[in-house]
Amino acid sequence: MIPRMDLIEVERKRELADSEALQRRLAELGYREISSLTEVDTYYSRPDVDYMETVECLRVRHRDGSAEITYKPPSSTVTHSEHGVIAKREINVRLADPGQAGAANALLEAIGLIELVRVDKARTTYRRPGHDDTTISIDILAGVGSFVETEILASDSDSAAAYLEDIEQEVGISADPIVRLPYRDLVMRAHSTA
Repeated sequence: MIPRMDLIEVERKRELADSEALQRRLAELGYREISSLTEVDTYYSRPDVDYMETVECLRVRHRDGSAEITYKPPSSTVTHSEHGVIAKREINVRLADPGQAGAANALLEAIGLIELVRVDKARTTYRRPGHDDTTISIDILAGVGSFVETEILASDSDSAAAYLEDIEQEVGISADPIVRLPYRDLVMRAHSTA
């Protein structure tokens, strides 16, 4: 088995017009709901590097029953394909207790990081039995919209991207518009136009 640190997260996000139709299709194909929860992500940037420009991610995530700090490195043409597929290694540090999310936020602010935005997301995640490396998540962001994210953990990003295409075709979302911006940016844009 490949150690988790050697895996690359290969994902694509799309706008979702009809979440109920997708849920029915997933059930027909044998996918099972593995979680339904609320995630609160607080995103940060450094004062000397604008993570909005580099498309880096440093966030503290608090979800039902757990918390973690995640870092995703800068984006480039290598990490983002012309087809909206993102392939990046990410570093996740799970916190011992969900209550530590507040302490993690305080720590990041104390060392000079700047809070960019808070993203509140309702996420329902599905997995097909026997395919533990692949998830499909339906995400609802208040005031922003509904989205579907297909994610594969793999050691080879090229074969995972091809597999991702097959999955999206099979579940019927390949015609839905691709979303290239992270949720952080979508929420910031929604706040600036409100």
